[in-house]
Amino acid sequence: MQVPQLKVKIFADGADKQGMVEMYKKPWISGFTTNPTLMRKAGVTDYRAFAREVLEAIPDRPISFEVFSDEFPEMERQAKEIASWGKNVNVKIPVTNTQGEPSYKLIRTLASAGIKLNVTAVFTLEQVRDVVAHLDPKVPAYVSVFAGRIADTGRDPMPHMAAAMALVHQLPHAELIWASPRELLNVFHAEAIGCDIITVTNDLLASCGKDLRQFSLETVKMFRDDAVKAGYTL
Repeated sequence: MQVPQLKVKIFADGADKQGMVEMYKKPWISGFTTNPTLMRKAGVTDYRAFAREVLEAIPDRPISFEVFSDEFPEMERQAKEIASWGKNVNVKIPVTNTQGEPSYKLIRTLASAGIKLNVTAVFTLEQVRDVVAHLDPKVPAYVSVFAGRIADTGRDPMPHMAAAMALVHQLPHAELIWASPRELLNVFHAEAIGCDIITVTNDLLASCGKDLRQFSLETVKMFRDDAVKAGYTL
């Protein structure tokens, strides 16, 4: 994959500090995203300490950290603290809380205060439209539409994402993120529609440009090793 020739920006998605630092060494990684699920999977126990360590190691590319409260007043408090951690921080706000109540008023409050947001877990075009209506045109923001999960439902995400991009680009400083891709091919899908950013996990990035014969051999070895470990006999 000729990464430098792509217009879509690649954000590394993960919460393993060592992996993030390794991705930081690659000039074609334009930013980073995290979330509580990835952080828990990576064994992070101290949210604030982890974030500060990451920001010390990666001071000059955008990094998104997410609030985790389900109550809007506490989300606002967390968002303001997270935003204070660094100029390269975007605060991730879920499009609704777990009760399905929209976060639009909070989005307007935070954006009006000059806080750079990453509105996340967005799926529908109606949600995109409403998020855009509550962002501040003067303040940079990301809108993360979960194209991979949309594709999981059997829907083609490309026309959906193209429509979302048209809505997001009504704001001069807002960018659309193609979130939760399922394969590296999605990078080219995002590129084809002119999407601004795509998040890619380190695991997916590890397959970039892999020799297919070698990949075939690794797959054969995987099947053989698992059969041996399982103790199968016939």
